[in-house]
Amino acid sequence: MTRRRAIAWGAAVVALLALVLVWRKLNQFPPDTTPEGAYLRIAYNIGVSDARACFPYLEDRAQHAAYTIRDYRRKASERIEASYPEPERARLLEQYRAHAMAEDGADVWVDMATKQGFIARLRRDLSGIGKVEVTGERATVETARGTRYPFRRRDNGIWGLTLFTADLVAEAERAARDWDVVEKAALDYERGR
Repeated sequence: MTRRRAIAWGAAVVALLALVLVWRKLNQFPPDTTPEGAYLRIAYNIGVSDARACFPYLEDRAQHAAYTIRDYRRKASERIEASYPEPERARLLEQYRAHAMAEDGADVWVDMATKQGFIARLRRDLSGIGKVEVTGERATVETARGTRYPFRRRDNGIWGLTLFTADLVAEAERAARDWDVVEKAALDYERGR
């Protein structure tokens, strides 16, 4: 019985240590319902080279724009595939492939963040938090280096970085315009057959 008791106590101690480690891991950041928590999650994920994990910490408009880009590029690719002649078909399909084949908006974000240097910019500028200013639904996190990051409270209460929203929205608008051009050209190609 003594040996069984020792094993049981050992197992209890190991379980308790595991529980403490898990609790500490889950609570190492402030909640993402604070600007500090959202910023620290972005900084951490950029630091471990996981830009995809930053997507939930972009503001709603930026996330919606990423999904819009994916949807228009996918729709345009399907129309090009069905109606365009070669070599125009192959050229445009290759141009739209990354976003048209994206699983979701996060994949579009990662592609744009990589190609347009968003990740490099974040990696270069992220540092510890110097101060945080909150005004209603907006906040600014100023780093120890003096870089300012704008945030907006999202509908779900999580704070979202607004730094790249304009770029994502502009690309979504471009994708919508491109879709219109693709559709008109496809109709012309079909009439010409």
